[in-house]
Amino acid sequence: MTTSAPATIATSQADLEAAAAIRDHHAQLDGALALAVARAIDSGAAAAAVAELAAWGERELLPHALAEERTLYAAARTVHDARLLVTAMTAEHQVLADLIARLGASSTSPFDAIAAAGALQTLFRSHLAAENDLLLPLLESAPGISVHDLLGQMHDQLEAQHAAPAAQTCACGHDDDELPVVDARTIPHAVRHASIFGALSSLQVGDGLVLVAPHDPLPLLAQLEAAQPGRFEVSYLQRGPEDWRLQLVRRS
Repeated sequence: MTTSAPATIATSQADLEAAAAIRDHHAQLDGALALAVARAIDSGAAAAAVAELAAWGERELLPHALAEERTLYAAARTVHDARLLVTAMTAEHQVLADLIARLGASSTSPFDAIAAAGALQTLFRSHLAAENDLLLPLLESAPGISVHDLLGQMHDQLEAQHAAPAAQTCACGHDDDELPVVDARTIPHAVRHASIFGALSSLQVGDGLVLVAPHDPLPLLAQLEAAQPGRFEVSYLQRGPEDWRLQLVRRS
């Protein structure tokens, strides 16, 4: 007796593109957070840098988390295999919120602020990996769920939560000799470029960062110049043999 293969559910191109857009945005958030954490830690938890990190969390991370709960997570709760995952990830959102509140509290010591900043970055990165690698595939394959529509709903949620943010001025008081360091070696390869672009996009004119890479990042620099020609001044601080260190300063 011949049995037929189990039916598979095709994912639409629109859903594939929407899932890719969500993953790309996750990488950009990861990069922006990495920069804010680096500023806070490199400054020795200076009050202004810690306050800037807490403000970024309140302005960017927490609204994103709430929008996800109301859209992606709400849809995932209808998928049996995703329910426990969503419960755990919702709990992680609360831990992220608690860490941001701890950073924003005036009573937090520099030591506790550095610990909270490191914990925030570590948890957020693992949280995004679970969303990218576990939650989104479940949603993409679930019948009756459109990731494309959920992405549109997320955008609506974010617009309803706050108006477009005004340009932010860095208040952490660093100078060109004390630029925050973003270590590309710690970023998963699949999202490395998007994460670095997220860090760069959070820079204001005159701000910069030091990028540490395991190789000469010529493809990244070419991609950056193609997308934003002339916006960043790039100079090499170290050219191998094991690590490359580059200073990137936003000029326009």
